Amino acid sequence: MIDHFGINCADMPAARAFYDKVLGVLGHSRVMDFEEAVGYGTEQPVFWISAQPAQGPASGPNREVHIAFTARDAATVRAFFEAATSVGAEVLHEPRLWPEYHPGYYGAFVRDPDGNNVEAVCHTGGE
Repeated sequence: MIDHFGINCADMPAARAFYDKVLGVLGHSRVMDFEEAVGYGTEQPVFWISAQPAQGPASGPNREVHIAFTARDAATVRAFFEAATSVGAEVLHEPRLWPEYHPGYYGAFVRDPDGNNVEAVCHTGGE
């Protein structure tokens, strides 16, 4: 059900140091690092920390959460996107391939009614 999730952090250097240490004890490490976002896991990133934006829904005390739900294929990602937008979800990113994450990463991102970043993703490409 859950593919990965992420939280926003007000102090990225402190958050990196904290999660490097505590997740290391549990057998996890940084598997992706984009400076403003770091993904932790064993083989693929499952838990992300990101720099808190200065403005927008993620900037206040109730910062947005990012959660990605696993979709079985690209058609299901598109169906998720269509269902979300049909009930008024704000579009963050339309369905597409995200090769910067890894080959075959196909996802769509919307904002839920509470301002959270919700994604559906498959790892089988865009077909």
